[in-house]
Amino acid sequence: MALLPILRYPDPRLHTVATPVTEFNDALRELVRDMAETMYEAPGVGLAATQVNVHKRLVVIDVSEDKSALRAFINPEIVARAGEQMCEEGCLSVPGIYERVSRAERVTVRAFDEHGKPFELDAEGLLAVCIQHEIDHLDGKVFVEYLSSFKLNRIKTKLAKKARITA
Repeated sequence: MALLPILRYPDPRLHTVATPVTEFNDALRELVRDMAETMYEAPGVGLAATQVNVHKRLVVIDVSEDKSALRAFINPEIVARAGEQMCEEGCLSVPGIYERVSRAERVTVRAFDEHGKPFELDAEGLLAVCIQHEIDHLDGKVFVEYLSSFKLNRIKTKLAKKARITA
């Protein structure tokens, strides 16, 4: 397994719309393992392939406390949404930034696992938020883009300053 470099906002590659996965093979399963290792090490609870510069419709998520509930969602599609919740979100591609975003409270997602087996999952709470957040990445959208232009500009300035300091 290998740690993968995570793209940082505002890298334009984060706006690439991911293409569907068509082959369920060992290379895909290795990518799932590498993404999971990268997510855990970061640390985070979700990671989209787009964030590691692989533009395929694949996300890994584990919202458990003990890292025991890893799920891969390949070609995920939200087929139902209900309710609304405001929650504080962060992102491995936007380190150190946490903002409140409105999301559906419950979602139903259809996807494939890493072996090509289809499944459907009803999710609520943090898992529902994470699914929506990661699918946004596959569609080329980063959570901070839901914020006002004023907040977004402040975030970009803060990230640019941080990048200069660490460079």
